[in-house]
Amino acid sequence: MTNVRELQAPLRARYETDPSAALVVDRASSAGHDLQDPFHVSVSAQGAASPISVATHRGHGGPHDAATPGDLLCAALCSCHELTVRMVANAMGIEIASLDVRVEGDVDLRGSLGMGSAPVGFQAFRVRTKISLRKGGPSEITRLLRAAEGYCVVGQTLRSGVQIEYAQIE
Repeated sequence: MTNVRELQAPLRARYETDPSAALVVDRASSAGHDLQDPFHVSVSAQGAASPISVATHRGHGGPHDAATPGDLLCAALCSCHELTVRMVANAMGIEIASLDVRVEGDVDLRGSLGMGSAPVGFQAFRVRTKISLRKGGPSEITRLLRAAEGYCVVGQTLRSGVQIEYAQIE
């Protein structure tokens, strides 16, 4: 079995002596293919084996024939939470028997259509985790999920907000 603590030990030691080594930049890009189609885009994400097809939501008049940006945001939160639960469980010596994570996000589409005073963006997310352990009960599950919630980068970013800089590039 993979041991998260062992794998992270040299990283922790390096980040302790050189905090700047812990600062990373994740990246994604699009290249604007088929500019006559306003409803589809292909996005490349750092580390992804192939581009990700993205479509406009049917509530915006799009076909919704691929994941929408909102779907991808929910997927980012879902995957981050599950990975964090797994890694924290491993570090705590807890064996997971089963794990199912589901994320839902609420958005009022009128906001992005410029209608009235509806806000643009998601108003709420719900992360639901169904988990069972090989050994341990409700108190271990609660402890694990609370710890994972605190370490989930995407969840904490959404919770606290983050500065976004938009710029035109040459």
